Amino acid sequence: MSTLYELTADFMMLLEMAEDPDTDPVAFEDTMEALGLEIEDKADGYAKVIRQLEGNIAACKAEIQRLKTAATVMDNNIKRMKENLQDTMEVTGKRKFKTPLFSFNIQKNPPSLILDEMDTARIPADYLIPQEPKIDTAKLKSDIKAGKDLDGIAHLESGYSLRIK
Repeated sequence: MSTLYELTADFMMLLEMAEDPDTDPVAFEDTMEALGLEIEDKADGYAKVIRQLEGNIAACKAEIQRLKTAATVMDNNIKRMKENLQDTMEVTGKRKFKTPLFSFNIQKNPPSLILDEMDTARIPADYLIPQEPKIDTAKLKSDIKAGKDLDGIAHLESGYSLRIK
């Protein structure tokens, strides 16, 4: 029987393998087999690795959100700074100038289309884009659950998945 220290080291090695994108799935399975654990012990080992990976994923997602928020703040600051600089240039009449590092000028943008009418019935057909109908899968599922007969159109299937509590 392995000591707790040895088992911990083995599971840490498994965790490192599970996090490594270059790990061969067969090598991972072989490593798990080499530990020589019973099914219950293996299940516990898998669950420990799964929980750690889930925690790592949550941390990664939180970091992604933090970085997205930081990028949005920086984008907004850039927009505000450009607007302030442009306003100042327009008020002072300095529409074009150079500094030792940069050149500044206010130029006219290409025209943008502004729709005065949003009612597609009033827009000529030449300006409308035909689109394929889309299937409302949520409504189909809801109607089937409510007992509506949609034989040959759609049906519900249930599968199985592992739950670890």
